[in-house]
Amino acid sequence: MNSAECLAPGRFIDSAVPEVVRFAQDAAGKTGGDIDRALRLFGAVRDGIRYDPYVDMSDPANFRASGVLAAGHGFCIGKAALLAACARAIGIPARVGYADVRNHLTSRRMYDHIQSDVFVWHSYTDLNLESGWVKATPAFDLALCERVGLKPLDFDGRTDSLFHPFDRAGRRHMEYLKDRGTFGDVPFDTIQSDLRAAYPRLMSSHGLAGDFHAEALAPDVEPQETGDNG
Repeated sequence: MNSAECLAPGRFIDSAVPEVVRFAQDAAGKTGGDIDRALRLFGAVRDGIRYDPYVDMSDPANFRASGVLAAGHGFCIGKAALLAACARAIGIPARVGYADVRNHLTSRRMYDHIQSDVFVWHSYTDLNLESGWVKATPAFDLALCERVGLKPLDFDGRTDSLFHPFDRAGRRHMEYLKDRGTFGDVPFDTIQSDLRAAYPRLMSSHGLAGDFHAEALAPDVEPQETGDNG
């Protein structure tokens, strides 16, 4: 994967769409170096785009940067694609990466549909900044973290930001089970195949109705023991 590919618009990292360019330029601002501007982009995507896994995960729009921006919400794959697109729009090389993880933020109804605490193809953004390639994970927004009592995952532009602390004392972290590598664009067809195999009930539902923010549980809460909010 060369630098040109990490700056060019893609099918899902559609960094040339005018709305994406405008959002990126407004969020990044004109002052400071690449790290300063990348940190502003990270905050804008992390907190300005609400984390919502109740989307239709068979719909390509929910994996595409411009689709997530237009909706104002999305899950980890779409939010990582949006951050990558924003970075490319202001001249910062970016790609997307994936890993399978355990102990992901969830809800009772989400757990009922997936019957697992393993989430495949959890996504982050890989940015080429002053110290080289660094990973940033803009998935869980500040409002959601505050509601369930989690410490938000920060990013300093110099070190990888991957392991989300599960409590404000930092005593528990997400476990990464399998590194799936980095890509110049979202590998939509492969992800779709694996999601259908891992979560057939969830994929057949075409998205869950409801407000994930209102139903979300901290990762150390057993979903089976909570009341049904749906």
